[in-house]
Amino acid sequence: MTSQNAKINLNVSEALTTAIVVLDTSLCISYMNAAAEVLFAQSYQQVAGKPYHHLFHMDLASHYLNHALKHTDSQILRECVLKTPHEKVMVDCIASPYLPNGKEGGIVIELLRVDRKLRISRENRLWKEQQATQTLVRGLAHEIKNPLGGLRGAAQLLESELTDDELKEYTSIIIAEADRLQHLVNRMLGSPRRQNIETINIHEILEHVRKLLTPDLPDAVKLQFDYDPSIPLLQADKDQLIQIVLNITGNAIKAVANSGLILFRTRVLRQFTLNHITYPLIMQLEIIDNGAGIPEELQDTVFFPMVSGSAEGSGLGLSIAQSLANRHKGLIEFDSRQGDTRFVLLLPIEEGKKNVRT
Repeated sequence: MTSQNAKINLNVSEALTTAIVVLDTSLCISYMNAAAEVLFAQSYQQVAGKPYHHLFHMDLASHYLNHALKHTDSQILRECVLKTPHEKVMVDCIASPYLPNGKEGGIVIELLRVDRKLRISRENRLWKEQQATQTLVRGLAHEIKNPLGGLRGAAQLLESELTDDELKEYTSIIIAEADRLQHLVNRMLGSPRRQNIETINIHEILEHVRKLLTPDLPDAVKLQFDYDPSIPLLQADKDQLIQIVLNITGNAIKAVANSGLILFRTRVLRQFTLNHITYPLIMQLEIIDNGAGIPEELQDTVFFPMVSGSAEGSGLGLSIAQSLANRHKGLIEFDSRQGDTRFVLLLPIEEGKKNVRT
């Protein structure tokens, strides 16, 4: 290969959006392109000549790399979790032998991010599920509220005609239960009032929640806060944001029981897509607990009304929180396993631009 061709190939590699890393025969890093530098948040100068495991903190067993060295076929690892200095990303990893001039030269590793596609697919599912749930709930509420009002009215009329106090106790029970069902239906529908949009500081919201929760927390349950002071002010309904945080945190407190840790972490995301709209700035609030986690059989339906992992729970808290987040053009996501449950509230800070291609 001429030096001119080598220079052209190098320029092409630098222009790729796919992360490329080249390892030598000792499995040490001999090259990485600009996309790889962005992915790992490290420059090539920082890692040049170092063993591969300095860069790849993931399930990339050495026998896969050695197999790629000794054979002419590529090795593919799907959906590997890669830990970078700032985040965890999911990638498809393709390791191919590098044979310059027919001689063994090392391994070329291609890293294709798949977490963004998976996230967008998951978000689309959450949006559609929430819309379908709200449609179903509103239909059921309409069918329940009319006969419920008639039932309550009939009980009141009957009570006014009765002279026996013992019989009036039964009509009082009917009226009280009708009111309880009415309250339940109203909670399922969410807040009927119009949003009171104002300029707010998300950290003031969290500090308010801290003051509300602290007096009743067991001594062994700790709240920790990791704030990003660079987050701009939001345009949002203060009471509804407080409700979202309280609903999520209430579940976290139940999950850790009498001893555990709950962490509130805020960050800014840039050029982030929600519901096919790309926003310049997104506020990300993570509420993390080290409790028992959400049972696997409930994870696909956790935002549905009346779904709860607690015998005492109504199953409305997360459904209402998701509905309120949607009213702010935002979304709540989650990831849960034993000892690590993360609910993530994503809210736009600035107006976004709808994507032409979805």
